[in-house]
Amino acid sequence: MTQGRSFHVDPDDPRAPTQEIWDALTPAERLEVVAMLPNEVSIDEMAPEGDPHRKAKEGPLDALRRFFERIGRRVYLSSELAVYYPGEKRFVPDVLAVLDVDPHDRMKWMVPSEGKGLDFVLEVHVEGDKAKDHERNVALYARLGIPEYFIFDRGRLRLKAFRLRPGARSYDSIVPQAGRYASQVLGLDLVIEGERLRFFHGTAPLHDADDLIRKLDDMVDDLLKKREVAEQQREVAEQRREAAEQREAAEQQQRGTAEQQRDAAERRAADAERKLAEALAELERLRSR
Repeated sequence: MTQGRSFHVDPDDPRAPTQEIWDALTPAERLEVVAMLPNEVSIDEMAPEGDPHRKAKEGPLDALRRFFERIGRRVYLSSELAVYYPGEKRFVPDVLAVLDVDPHDRMKWMVPSEGKGLDFVLEVHVEGDKAKDHERNVALYARLGIPEYFIFDRGRLRLKAFRLRPGARSYDSIVPQAGRYASQVLGLDLVIEGERLRFFHGTAPLHDADDLIRKLDDMVDDLLKKREVAEQQREVAEQRREAAEQREAAEQQQRGTAEQQRDAAERRAADAERKLAEALAELERLRSR
């Protein structure tokens, strides 16, 4: 990069340049800075907490993505993405949302380059450093101007939520109404349902992939049962049809036998009439002689 305006990224503490330095860089230099900032995050930043932690993030993220795609709103959603604010230490939210931006895939969120900071952050706590989510992040995210911050304590099945008033640099707690925590940013309510964190749009829950799979499984089971019943009904109808055909065949046979007997009787009667007429004629002939 150009001498005098060069920017060095410390690999042990990677940070975006301050806004003042960023504004002084040329477009080409800015591209170099973005490229130098690492996408990978350390194990300490990720703080893996097993399947409960993973599932608690994946479900809400998938439900949000499906919802905003369905209503046609441009919202960028991601999980465990490196985020760089000007001059700040990099952090990695569990779930983040940025409204009204192009939702294309990214390797990092670099605020000076994107021109916008995060609008919503959800952190999931299972084990580990509780102070990080419940104390340090509360202060950090408020100072950075992130409008809303939610914490899902998966171990205790509790939800805490914070909102930033315009111009403020400290959060106000969001007071739940009937167990629901309203997100003004997303236009949704967050609720703990069983062991899950769920989003609601009005009275309708947002469904994630697991919900849809369960619904499809139930639908398949129902269709299989209906098919089995239909097959049984078809077999019964086939048996009845065959029985009716057998009865009809027997009746036709009986009708055929009766017709044969009637024809034979008519032939015998005609033959008797013919013979009687012949006998009478012969008798008359003899008498006339």
